[in-house]
Amino acid sequence: MFSKYKKTAAPTATPAAAPVAKVTELPKAAAAEPSKVARKAPPQAAAQVTPMDKEKKRKERMGELKLELHRVLLDNLNLAALEHATEADLRQEIQSIAAEFLEEKAIILNREDRQTLNQELYDEVTGLGPLETLLKDETVNDILVNGPQQIFVERDGKLQLTDVTFKDERHLLRIIDKIVSAVGRRVDESNPYVDARLKDGSRFNAMVPPVAVDGSLVSIRKFKKDKLGIDDLVNFGAFTEEMAAYLQAAVATRLNIIVSGGTGSGKTTTLNALSSFIDNDERILTIEDTAELQLQQTHVGRMESRPPNVEGKGEVSPRDCLKNALRMRPDRIIVGETRGEEVIDMLQAMNTGHDGSMTTIHANSARDGVSRLENMIAMAGIEMPLKAVRSQISSAVNLIVQASRLQDGSRRMTSITEITGMEGDVISMQEIFRYQRVGLTPENKIIGHFTATGVRSHYAERFRMWGYDLPAAIYEPVAAQ
Repeated sequence: MFSKYKKTAAPTATPAAAPVAKVTELPKAAAAEPSKVARKAPPQAAAQVTPMDKEKKRKERMGELKLELHRVLLDNLNLAALEHATEADLRQEIQSIAAEFLEEKAIILNREDRQTLNQELYDEVTGLGPLETLLKDETVNDILVNGPQQIFVERDGKLQLTDVTFKDERHLLRIIDKIVSAVGRRVDESNPYVDARLKDGSRFNAMVPPVAVDGSLVSIRKFKKDKLGIDDLVNFGAFTEEMAAYLQAAVATRLNIIVSGGTGSGKTTTLNALSSFIDNDERILTIEDTAELQLQQTHVGRMESRPPNVEGKGEVSPRDCLKNALRMRPDRIIVGETRGEEVIDMLQAMNTGHDGSMTTIHANSARDGVSRLENMIAMAGIEMPLKAVRSQISSAVNLIVQASRLQDGSRRMTSITEITGMEGDVISMQEIFRYQRVGLTPENKIIGHFTATGVRSHYAERFRMWGYDLPAAIYEPVAAQ
């Protein structure tokens, strides 16, 4: 064993052994229940339960070993020295301690189980325990934890139940606390929910008991290391080349854009892709609750809001960041999501010389997005006549891009709508592109196509003056193929 990673005081085995004695009785008690069910069930059902029970007992046994070994590691390892240890040294140290423990307890494991145990112990010490394998899986987009025994993932837009579990609620809470404490936040009974981000930038949200009734709830939106560009989204079928050319002109000519959509519809991905059209010599300031945007420009200033501390002080709201951003000479301001009173400052920024600003909102359509802006202004406590509110919105926002996640899990840019001004007391809007659904395959895949509506852009002359003379053909409707 590497002495530089071992504590000087040897641990006592007695306290660690006690929990194992208690837990090992549980599988016997639990095994009694299936036998009662088997007597009542048909013989075929009873025969099918046996292999499942064996696998369940094996997993329980491995879980007990991992839990006990983790306690031994915490007793033996010098955690301060581990900060400077290489991965190879740490893995060898864990493997050595585990081998000693198994030999002392006369426990024999095959090579595969031993390797799995060593890897899980390494994840417990350095990472996020059972979640590490899911975080490393490139096919997983979202990780959703409903208590210690139920973990779902999203692959290709569809939710799937995994066989990954935590030992118990205490184990899950320990991992949650490890995540939030790393970014200077806390979660407990007095503050039962928290937003944070992982080291790789993944968005993390947790809610713990007593607010979470059946165990802690965790959701992780994984961070994409490879940022999806416009070409990638076109190849994936999120929108067409004609729509991409239109959006490039809209961003380059500094139209104010709102990306609207539901949860998981791809709003942030779309915002990232649109930002690639911004010229490299512009100063961009981003404001987010949890930093997710991956802008590639040279001159980018990133800001992140902060919740209040234990005493209820020290909060820095998105509105505070936005107010300060206006004093920092930005060319464009990008707000990760507008959901509250910061909408007032966002609209004012769009109206007062910060053309080309962008943000996202939660809404089901472009018209609903405008209604949400009106509601957020009302909730901010600003008493303004409705016509004045709508006039402010119509003069500030030029374009609403609607992103949607369809029932088959695919993500599409379902609508691009321009705001053209006011007609009386109503905001005037015109749709330029849309996704037309025509049916459903036997495999429940949506059949549809993108098409222009036949309406020429209200900003066509602006595009031409800035050097983006789009051909008239891109506004012509496309028939279904």
